[in-house]
Amino acid sequence: MSKAIEREEFLDKHQKIDIEIGVNSVIATCDSRSNSQGPLARVAVLIKDNIEAIGLPGSAGSLALIESPAKRDAELVTNLRNAGADIVGSTNLSEWANLRSTKSISGWSAVGGLTRNPWHLSHNVGGSSSGSGAAVGAGIVTLAIGSETDGSIVCPASLNGVVGLKPTVGSVSTHGVIPISSTQDTPGPIAANIKWAAKGFDAISGQNTFANLESAQAMVSKLRVGVAENWLTGDSQTDAVFERAIAVANKIVAKVSGSNIPELSEQAGEDEYTVLLNEIKDEMAQYLAGRPGNHAVRTLEDIVNFNLDNAKVEMEFFGQEHFDHAIKAPGKKSVEYRTARERGLDWARRICFENALEQHDLFIAPTYGPAWISGSSDPDDISGGKVTSPAAVAGYPLLCLPMGLVNGLPVGLTIAGPANSESTLLALGLLLEQNLGCRSEDGFKPTFIKAD
Repeated sequence: MSKAIEREEFLDKHQKIDIEIGVNSVIATCDSRSNSQGPLARVAVLIKDNIEAIGLPGSAGSLALIESPAKRDAELVTNLRNAGADIVGSTNLSEWANLRSTKSISGWSAVGGLTRNPWHLSHNVGGSSSGSGAAVGAGIVTLAIGSETDGSIVCPASLNGVVGLKPTVGSVSTHGVIPISSTQDTPGPIAANIKWAAKGFDAISGQNTFANLESAQAMVSKLRVGVAENWLTGDSQTDAVFERAIAVANKIVAKVSGSNIPELSEQAGEDEYTVLLNEIKDEMAQYLAGRPGNHAVRTLEDIVNFNLDNAKVEMEFFGQEHFDHAIKAPGKKSVEYRTARERGLDWARRICFENALEQHDLFIAPTYGPAWISGSSDPDDISGGKVTSPAAVAGYPLLCLPMGLVNGLPVGLTIAGPANSESTLLALGLLLEQNLGCRSEDGFKPTFIKAD
């Protein structure tokens, strides 16, 4: 297991890579230290800036909260400190975790500016855990924490060539995390490799997946793995790299076979959107009311008005259409919300997963195609991402790890499984990682090509 980056090395790399090269993944640094000799002792850990930690902004990248920094530790931050981690800073993100506008730029926030992809600085880092993915991808830290509502951990993991674990919803506390959706939000680790992802997950969840990796071979040899053919990216080069990964999987599991597990339907997409709008309206107000400090914003409508009053900086590149729709939503007590949630959950768990899980234990698919150019407005530049929504709505875990390069940019493979299958996902991920040759110790490292 590779040695973790500690505080002093982080500070050096932050200066040389984040600032001088211009990856720009870190919003703020701090000098908090843990006295614990736990499994993460002296490991430098960055947290996404929608997670509260004393000494850091906890702003979700928004100027609306920047003058009222966090005055408490989120429960997962307390867990990290108890495990020995040194919380060294917070990472940039897609502002408000990408649920502000239909045209939002992944990796941009008014507080942090634009985070750049360490493989090619003109390309996108993905979102919304953009800085967490870029910081690990750039080698600034070994472990960072992100959060996912739908794709926000696995997307930056894929585009930055690192490991990202989106846990089962509810397995990691969201207390002290700025909310979007109580039914889909989950914090999780982004790490340099599978073992550090397991250590990070164990620290924030209280589980013991790292120890279970000792029996990974025995666990994996019995698995029936489904190739989620409807989740292919449509990018021929990425899907060709995935074909090579399937050949590797064939050598280490009991059986690999095709699965017609469906992609997101139009109705399911509408239901998910309805759920998110109603949940963020109610849950943001509840969160802001309970957040310590003298901040002026108390509701989603306050945030919308703040952005209008500060449009020159907050709305320079895109608007807030999602927020506009959310403030008009009837809320979680409405029939509209309950109907959409019930129908969406039935689609995700019964139609997508239930029948497929009779034939397969886990599913694999490519995550995204290679990173697109930042600021591109052409949707054809973005390929893949079909793997995220079924698991998001169902609340099920995903694990993304690097599987190769396309045109010099990393592409990821995602493993999906039923609720609370993290140990199995990580075990399969470990053996795939060992056989795909896409670890930093294998020479799989960013090139820092300068922006055009």
